[in-house]
Amino acid sequence: MNDLDVLAELLKTIRLVSVFHSRWIVRGPWIVQGDADHCAVLHYTLGNSCYVKISGQPPILLRPGDLAIFPYGTPHTLGDGSAGPARPLRSVLPERRLGESAIVRIGDKGALTELMCASLNYDPGGEPPLYRSLPPVFVLGKPELANEPLLLRTLESLVPETERREPGSPLVTLRAFEMVFVLALRVALRKLTVDSPALRALSHPGVSRALSAIYGEFQQPWTLDLLAQRAGMSRSSFAKTFRELVGEGPALHLTRRRVREAVELLKYTKTPLSSIPEMVGYKSSVGFHLAFRKILNDTPGRYRANHGLTGCQPCTDES
Repeated sequence: MNDLDVLAELLKTIRLVSVFHSRWIVRGPWIVQGDADHCAVLHYTLGNSCYVKISGQPPILLRPGDLAIFPYGTPHTLGDGSAGPARPLRSVLPERRLGESAIVRIGDKGALTELMCASLNYDPGGEPPLYRSLPPVFVLGKPELANEPLLLRTLESLVPETERREPGSPLVTLRAFEMVFVLALRVALRKLTVDSPALRALSHPGVSRALSAIYGEFQQPWTLDLLAQRAGMSRSSFAKTFRELVGEGPALHLTRRRVREAVELLKYTKTPLSSIPEMVGYKSSVGFHLAFRKILNDTPGRYRANHGLTGCQPCTDES
């Protein structure tokens, strides 16, 4: 498995489960402070310009036609660049029910700014292990989007689609946002710089070999010693370097990878629950259940009952 294959794992299982979207029609001066979200956030500028800002970083100008995505909902402000206190998002959007939409209107004077914004809720069980190493925000400018025709056409089609109220419209809107999200992530991966944690991890000879083992051979009975041997490093040096570059230890990273594979089997196949532990690298069902609960705070049986394919029978060997 090469670096591109490992990076592709960042996209493989990202699936949106719900979306809240809003159309913003605002006039200055305006500035809104968003909260930390347990989801991705998208801002697509339709008219005029605005700024997004993360604490401790310089403001980012969004021009008409630019797309900004916060992969894991880092708190930020959105506004016209004016000074003054920010109003909290809950004051302009008191309720954000999943699957619904809203129109936000602020001010009645000054230049008109229009945006399409969305909270993209993805299945946390499908969050790839390296996902959190992505930058907190990335912006795709209008010229970049012009070179991504499928992404651009989907974005442009989303604007009128979000206003339709026909049978099936919510599902169409959800899948269209999912398409935008995944296509935008693909472009973002190509833009990773040498300072990106994900790229630094993949560029390190030893850590990259260990990551390839974790991603491509997760069923094997890996231990810290065996992964260090694969990396060609001492045990202590490997554990320290892996944690510094990846953001967590090798054992936890491997557990996340195995649990993510188990989630795929539980949700999208009818594989017997008793067969899954060995398929994802566990010698016993007890070890598998403990790992699953550690990552998702749930049991495999309950997870399948709540999220699995229609027709899958709930398991009876656990609560």
